[in-house]
Amino acid sequence: MAVDNKFKMSKARYDELVEELNYLQTVREKEVAELIKEARSFGDLSENSEYDEAKTEQGKLYSKIAEIKNVIDNAEIIERAERADHISLGSAVTVRDPATGDEEHYEIVGSQEADPMQGRISDDSPMGRALIDRRAGDTVTVHAPAGDFTLEILAVEH
Repeated sequence: MAVDNKFKMSKARYDELVEELNYLQTVREKEVAELIKEARSFGDLSENSEYDEAKTEQGKLYSKIAEIKNVIDNAEIIERAERADHISLGSAVTVRDPATGDEEHYEIVGSQEADPMQGRISDDSPMGRALIDRRAGDTVTVHAPAGDFTLEILAVEH
């Protein structure tokens, strides 16, 4: 039974992954093969730490290539929102915490692009789920692991 997981992302993120995959399969794979070849030249493989390290690096590389291929194969490119006044993937949102008055700016992105430290939150995160499909003027309650909190949506841009 196959699980059909889609990875939501922008076209730019998809292109970055394709570029990274191409680099890993061409340049990096040749570099690792050269490391293995060089390590073999050192003699007895049973006590050859350089060979062991090179083979470990090769395993990590193949694992990373498989992971990126899976993401690319299951990518769902997100386009502009159907309803311009509602929050969706790609929306820039300004919110205020009514308890403190603090304002924050976030961009709603797919899980492959999330970087909370840069204000890019996933639509799958508790805050992302609370904001999706809402609009400026709404008040939402975010059900986070650390506890519930309320946000007022001040502005939505696409």
